[in-house]
Amino acid sequence: MSSEIGASGPLLPDFGGRSNIAIVPALTWGTPCVLLPDEILAAPAVVLLVLDSLGWMQLEERRDAAPTLSAMAGGPATTVAPSTTAAALTSITTGVPPGEHGIVGYRFAVGGGVLNALRWTVNGSDHRDIATPSVVQEAEPFGGGSWDVISQRQFRNSALTEAYLGDGPYHGYDHPSSIAAIAAERVRAGDARVYAYYDGLDHVAHIHGISGAHFRTELAFCDWLVGQLLRQLPTGTALVVTADHGQIDAPDLLPVGDEVLALTRGRSGEPRFRWLHARPGATNELAAAAREAHGAHAWIRTQEQVIDEGWFGPNVTQAARSRLGDVALVAHAPVGFEDPDERYSDRLFGRHGSLTEAEMLVPVLSAIV
Repeated sequence: MSSEIGASGPLLPDFGGRSNIAIVPALTWGTPCVLLPDEILAAPAVVLLVLDSLGWMQLEERRDAAPTLSAMAGGPATTVAPSTTAAALTSITTGVPPGEHGIVGYRFAVGGGVLNALRWTVNGSDHRDIATPSVVQEAEPFGGGSWDVISQRQFRNSALTEAYLGDGPYHGYDHPSSIAAIAAERVRAGDARVYAYYDGLDHVAHIHGISGAHFRTELAFCDWLVGQLLRQLPTGTALVVTADHGQIDAPDLLPVGDEVLALTRGRSGEPRFRWLHARPGATNELAAAAREAHGAHAWIRTQEQVIDEGWFGPNVTQAARSRLGDVALVAHAPVGFEDPDERYSDRLFGRHGSLTEAEMLVPVLSAIV
């Protein structure tokens, strides 16, 4: 099949308005943000909670499991492309799109290999000495403002933590129920801006999908956690809740066609946003072959089209451009595309990374305690 389907087309990030990358600049420096009410911006202290994988559409379909979140003010915003954790978290904390901060996906070409940005490894080996986190990601986390961070204790010294959170005060937790207690302690201690992160919903969705009781139960726990924050934070504190991406059920991985692989020298990205790296001079031929083989399941774009259409933001640095592939397979059907060098992806049930509404729309919710 040569024609692409996916009636509404990819949902591009709204970097000019309703994107969650506007949150931190607004809370740090008071820059304009249509997503947050004036009383939130004027609050003496704020806690920003990022619930990994809490998509807007997943929340809308399960509001009975999340009464506290459902009672908060706010609505949907777009995340970044690709709709994946490393790129999106870095955009949230830096306030700039991936084309500027350079963490352009889950796996991308840098330092002579394809870097797994979550683990900062190439073929399972640590890549920190070759691809220094603060060099790969040069935008200043939190815009240089003073933020305390609450995240898992095990992430404290990771390369991704260095890249997207910088070197500010880090408060590690062993159990997610401690997030509310730590946040309340920090605000009472005089910390005016606190960033907190929890990834339980993402893990559950990857393992069990979003359709059953596992996801609903974990969403109910996230709702409980938000309720605890509202109970424990000092009066007058603002609470803002957002996410890095949504997620869909997409357990099946499709092989990339042989005629496509014949024109490909390597792959990067992730199953729902798979980059193909073309053999020299073969980009246009590769794009045509990909459309013929996979146009029924994916949007096909060359690197130039992705950049011209603003997927990675209005400005794409040369460093960021060098980390992209030549042709993108961006799934709109509930499937992913294989890469034998990508470990464990065949074991996942829920996935994200593409530009469907379910993956791109995230909540931006707020309340004053």
